[in-house]
Amino acid sequence: MEQGGKSLSGKRVAKVKIKSDGDVFHELWKSLQLQIPSLTPTTFKNCQTLGGQVGIVGCVLVWNYFLDGKDCLAKTQIVDIDSEKKSITYKLLDGDLANLYETLVVNIRVEADGLENLVTWTAEYEKLSPDVPDPDTLMDFYRKATKEIETRLLQN
Repeated sequence: MEQGGKSLSGKRVAKVKIKSDGDVFHELWKSLQLQIPSLTPTTFKNCQTLGGQVGIVGCVLVWNYFLDGKDCLAKTQIVDIDSEKKSITYKLLDGDLANLYETLVVNIRVEADGLENLVTWTAEYEKLSPDVPDPDTLMDFYRKATKEIETRLLQN
């Protein structure tokens, strides 16, 4: 969709190499989301199940997190899990980002890359208006959360 020459739809990708176990990282985002806040004290504050079963497509989660220096909330639903590709896809249902984006779908994929693993975050979005910024700070947030999780996992 375009309005006034500016595209409202877009896609952002953030890739982060991690030295921690890629399977463990994938499992965290697939079925251990409630543990993520304890691993990321400067990004995620809390995660709760609102509906469905954790680790199953259809599960609805409520996240409290810090973005751009503000306390934020997001209600998301797991819309796809591909265990073979180590990929999980979340769709934003409600929350602070819903005030900016008509749609926001975030995919997390973990790939083995030699001795390291590569975590790829992909956000596909449609802005509510041309004045809404692209979600670049959100991608920075995901990079920071990934590195925090890596650090905690390597300490254990």
